Amino acid sequence: MTTIINGKEIAEKITENLKQKVSKMEIKPHLAVIQVGNNEASNIYVNLKKKKAEDVGIKSSIIKFHETITEQELINEIKKLNDNDNVNAILVQLPLPKNINTENIIKTIIPQKDVDGFTAENSGDLINGFAPKAMPCTPKGIIRLLKEYNIQIEGKHAVIVGRSNIVGKPLSMLLLRKNATVTICHSKTQNLKEITKQADILISAVGKKIIFKDMVKPDAVVIDVGIFKDENGKTTGDVDFENVKEVASYITPVPKGVGPMTIASLLENTVELFEQQQKK
Repeated sequence: MTTIINGKEIAEKITENLKQKVSKMEIKPHLAVIQVGNNEASNIYVNLKKKKAEDVGIKSSIIKFHETITEQELINEIKKLNDNDNVNAILVQLPLPKNINTENIIKTIIPQKDVDGFTAENSGDLINGFAPKAMPCTPKGIIRLLKEYNIQIEGKHAVIVGRSNIVGKPLSMLLLRKNATVTICHSKTQNLKEITKQADILISAVGKKIIFKDMVKPDAVVIDVGIFKDENGKTTGDVDFENVKEVASYITPVPKGVGPMTIASLLENTVELFEQQQKK
């Protein structure tokens, strides 16, 4: 019998705990979200983050800039937020317009306010086994899901399809910390099916339908990070859910799987950064 992993339920548990914690704080944590341009998907994500933050009691500011803003102007705006003691966490909504170098923008955020855990210092701490100021939100949420469902990681072969700096790479580090054997696959991987069939834990973060039933080992745990609209306008993920669930032991749906955990982790990171700053 396959277990459907309910990310929405776990995320609600996390946010309820955060809500109780924040309600006891005299000063409330403040998350600043920077958005450049008017990307429709970004509008949805940014407004959702703001609503969820305010539900928990976190102050949330959306700072919007026209897509004509220069890279240097955006850097200057981030520096102002770095210096603003009333702002505890900074998030730059990606993607940015092509005229702006994302790497330079991420590098501008100070690690103490890097709510996504993307800066070089936080990424380096993660790789070196140290404690970063904040863990990347989606990988953190995935590890929490596995823990909540008592899914053993130690000694298991985890295969990640996708090597992004947002999910694939940091998630590989977190799984290694938990003593998994980790394989990362990507667009140049040959014989993908042969590798995915070896996975005890299979995680896909690509953004297109790529994982099918014949690619999954019986009783594997399948985590679907992808989320997009199919040709019929239906929200779906990387995994052929209806067929793969016939062979998987645990599987995340899309939606209500990894997505809610990403936002819950973002809110948790905001509160944790706030607490770190209050101690100084």
